[in-house]
Amino acid sequence: MVKRTSLEGDGCPIARSLDVIGDWWSLLIIRDAFLGRRRFGEFQKSLGLAKNILTARLRMLVEEGILRMAPASDGSAYQEYVLTEKGRGVFPILVALRQWSEEFDHCPESIATIMVDREKGRPVKRLELRAQDGRLLTPADIALKPRPAAKRRRASA
Repeated sequence: MVKRTSLEGDGCPIARSLDVIGDWWSLLIIRDAFLGRRRFGEFQKSLGLAKNILTARLRMLVEEGILRMAPASDGSAYQEYVLTEKGRGVFPILVALRQWSEEFDHCPESIATIMVDREKGRPVKRLELRAQDGRLLTPADIALKPRPAAKRRRASA
């Protein structure tokens, strides 16, 4: 088996994020946690994932602070996996991936569900990136610049 390269120290925040949540099993486990799954068996049944792979992914998500272990909500002796604040922060990423698929999938009518506002029952509006002043931004409107601390480190190296 090929050893995976760690992107943990990469200067790019996208690469760093992918180091933690970049494999599809991790994202699907997080998706299932948002859907209310909390126990190992629920994740395993939903995903059809081999137990050893599921165990490794759940362990990594706990170590990364995306999930935490908690006593079972039904008072039994079991433990459950619960999203942390960091884990709940993945929500807009999942929504963006879903909306991208809904727009560009070669067969979008085969997607089994639509995302709706629970209170109103209406489809959720597409995510938008907006400037501080409210303007809708496109990729052409974005630039990257060094953080001041990064600039100083390079100058002293």
